[in-house]
Amino acid sequence: MIARTVHRLFRAGLMALTGISLAGLSAQADPVADFYHGRTVSLTIGTSTGNDYDFRARLLARHLGRHIPGEPTIVPQNMPGVGGVKAANYLASIAPRDGSALHMIMSNMMSSQAIGGPGVQFDTRKFFWVGNTTSTPNVTVSWHTSGITSIEQVKTKQLIVGAPGGTAGVIYVTAMNGLIGTKFKLVTGYPGGNEVNLALERGEIDGRASNSWAAWKSTHPDWIADKKIIVLVQIGLKRAPDLADVPLLFELARNDNDRQVLTFLSADTAISRALVAAPDTPPERLAALRRAFDATMKDPEFLAEAEKAQMDIVPMTGEESQKIADAIVNTPPEIVARAKVLLGDLLK
Repeated sequence: MIARTVHRLFRAGLMALTGISLAGLSAQADPVADFYHGRTVSLTIGTSTGNDYDFRARLLARHLGRHIPGEPTIVPQNMPGVGGVKAANYLASIAPRDGSALHMIMSNMMSSQAIGGPGVQFDTRKFFWVGNTTSTPNVTVSWHTSGITSIEQVKTKQLIVGAPGGTAGVIYVTAMNGLIGTKFKLVTGYPGGNEVNLALERGEIDGRASNSWAAWKSTHPDWIADKKIIVLVQIGLKRAPDLADVPLLFELARNDNDRQVLTFLSADTAISRALVAAPDTPPERLAALRRAFDATMKDPEFLAEAEKAQMDIVPMTGEESQKIADAIVNTPPEIVARAKVLLGDLLK
């Protein structure tokens, strides 16, 4: 009796040890976890610091790694230049292609590629969309001292607006002047959006050509509350719920051809704050990154920090984002051709 009991205990112990051993072997056999364990993943940001792109990328960097097998460290790095083109070129040609390079891509890179924007050496169809954090529209605003409170007024009175060179704001203002008859005067040369905002406060300009609505809410909620900025037009495919009375850019078109061009130029905002991986990222690592992004979007700690920063989170999966991005680049040639004619010298 005692012998049988000892034998049963021995077998149970052996099975438990075997289970532990097999679990250990199973964990060690996860090639994705093995790759990311102890590794540093770079997250390149195509802007200067202190703006919504930067804030979102750094927020993701603090939380995303916990949900990637192997829990790598994610290190954000800013690479401003040419309105986001410099960082996208880096991802396309220099960054590692093994799943250790991520990029918070600027929202107009797809349309810039389609129209042949200056400096573009990338093909966004070769990037892999990991996920998108919001579909907030971009907005053009006037400063409260300008006297301009509607887009219709800009058709009869000049409004001086600022934008970093090569960014979406330059394209939007050029399109509005060319297709809806506005009289924007554009001032460029700013290294980033923060410098444009400082110029607004100093009275050097009377408006900002473009910034995302989410960015205004997270970086300058006081300006919104105090009505220091007035939203004249929103650039997107649908109106933001809290901007229901502000027209969309394509709604201002005077004919169907112009509407097609303005819709094309507005489509990028559907994936306005997206995370992408480098070309040739191995499929199993891409899948892990995408599922980690989805998990992060539901992470209570991530959401609490986003809420504290007044940062809207309306996520979209990498698979959904990829379809939208590729569709923008693959816009019918006749529409792209009309956009090129409209933008003219900007493409030189």
